[in-house]
Amino acid sequence: MVADKLVSGIRSYMEKNGFKQAHLGLSGGIDSALAAYLAAEAAGRENITCLYLPSRFSSGLSGEHAALVAARLGCRFETLPIEAIFIAFLAALEGIFKEKPFDIAEENIQSRIRGTILMAYSNKFSSMLLSCANKSELATGYCTLYGDTVGGLLPLGDLFKTEVYETCKQINERESRAGNTEIFPQAIIDKPPSAELRPNQKDEDTLPPYDVLDSILKLHLCEGLCAEEIAARGNDFELAARIIRMAERAEFKRRQMPPVLKLNEEEKL
Repeated sequence: MVADKLVSGIRSYMEKNGFKQAHLGLSGGIDSALAAYLAAEAAGRENITCLYLPSRFSSGLSGEHAALVAARLGCRFETLPIEAIFIAFLAALEGIFKEKPFDIAEENIQSRIRGTILMAYSNKFSSMLLSCANKSELATGYCTLYGDTVGGLLPLGDLFKTEVYETCKQINERESRAGNTEIFPQAIIDKPPSAELRPNQKDEDTLPPYDVLDSILKLHLCEGLCAEEIAARGNDFELAARIIRMAERAEFKRRQMPPVLKLNEEEKL
């Protein structure tokens, strides 16, 4: 199973770099839930800390889901709201932003506040920070530089979003067969993915549905096809071209990512 390979990779990487503990931001979404599971399996649940860092846009359900996953894993769980820090940033920038409308700048500030807190924890407790970005996000640049991408390792960096879901389902099935409680609540699997950086935000506001996105990314990254060739496989040309442009424009971000646990060495990303 893919999960077993990733667990082995995390364990080996932590041992080689002298880390006995690891931590991550547990958002209540599927990616961080999977990363938390892999970390707990790799280092032992007693050595993993999950930090929930809500902002004004975090839903109550996200907090409940994060706490539930941490409880099922048996990991330490802490909630550190970022609202007061976010307000201070907005106040400091008020003059220079000159009443410009809320946009990606304010969205990314929240992610970078979280990254700073997570790195502070890493420094204070000699704990390795795991970033929870997946391959679909890295490919398209749907991640915040110096924000949700900070850390010592990207364990999900070679898993497309659809593969994240599939891996979680496989883990749940294995736990169920063993007579254990499923790790990932169905509510987390079913809910629409969201960065929760603005009101009612959904990933599909910016990206195509992940099944569509990943099918095109695989043709481009795994088979090296251009937009015309992808369209010849039955896909929309304009959408394929748009996704390829996103991947090309995100190269500067990928150059600055933590190490990725590679599963497919032949791919170009």
